[in-house]
Amino acid sequence: MYDIIVVGGGPAGMTAAIYARRANKKVLVFEGKACGGQILNATEVDNYPGFESISGFDLSQNMYNQALKLGAEFKFEMVKKITADKKVITDNGEYQAKAIILATGAENRRLNIVEEADYIGRGISYCATCDGNFYKGKDVAVVGGGNTALEDALYLSNLCNKVYLIHRRDQFRGEDKYVEQIKLNDNIELILNSQVVDLIGEEHLEKVTVKNNDETTKTIDVSGLFIAVGQQPRNEMFADVVEIDEKGYIKAHDEVYTNVEGIYVAGDTRNKVLKQLTTAVSDGSLAATIAIKEMK
Repeated sequence: MYDIIVVGGGPAGMTAAIYARRANKKVLVFEGKACGGQILNATEVDNYPGFESISGFDLSQNMYNQALKLGAEFKFEMVKKITADKKVITDNGEYQAKAIILATGAENRRLNIVEEADYIGRGISYCATCDGNFYKGKDVAVVGGGNTALEDALYLSNLCNKVYLIHRRDQFRGEDKYVEQIKLNDNIELILNSQVVDLIGEEHLEKVTVKNNDETTKTIDVSGLFIAVGQQPRNEMFADVVEIDEKGYIKAHDEVYTNVEGIYVAGDTRNKVLKQLTTAVSDGSLAATIAIKEMK
């Protein structure tokens, strides 16, 4: 019997483990791949308090080592499902806890271009507020048509020389107020009815090829490509236990509560306004603290 089982070894999950172990609770963390989550793809993190600059790998490793040193147990097994009575079933067995913290994060939707993974951290980013500062004075492109893409383009327009906003339709899904700001912005160029079909560069992204709906193509010189076509939470295995919203995120009440007593949620896997490293660790610390306080 564990006091707390954390499902997910990203920043939220590892922070929850650290806080739970500091309270001398028996903690088990499940992670299907490598601890760190999306932050592992960041070659440089410069918006996390206390570090002017650190790689995502190093920051993740620091969190992992800290949790291990405090006595948290880690198992690299795929979680198949959970039950309302706080049982976690993996591909290797069943585990019982007094409380569960769900911190499985979310995956960025990709463009499904063959070379895409090769350029992550070398010109491709899925977070403008995380990485935009690296592209000051340069030309970049944003792909997407929702609020995130529009906000990213506006944010980058204050940093970059030029921002291309590429969208596969002629109308945006985002709010009209952002669309109007985009149209009034001199250094944002719209490329509509188009999609990115090729990525070009040596060590770093240098160009993108865009195909229009009429099948004509053109190549754009850019130093960075910010992909904002949504995220995919990984909550299918929990859907018969906790409430999930229409986008697949776990519904959070008062930040970290689910609809089931003793099951909490933390990080990007929950519905929230801001998905950042700082908010993930905040969720993790809060979920663990509340779970400890309410543990029976």
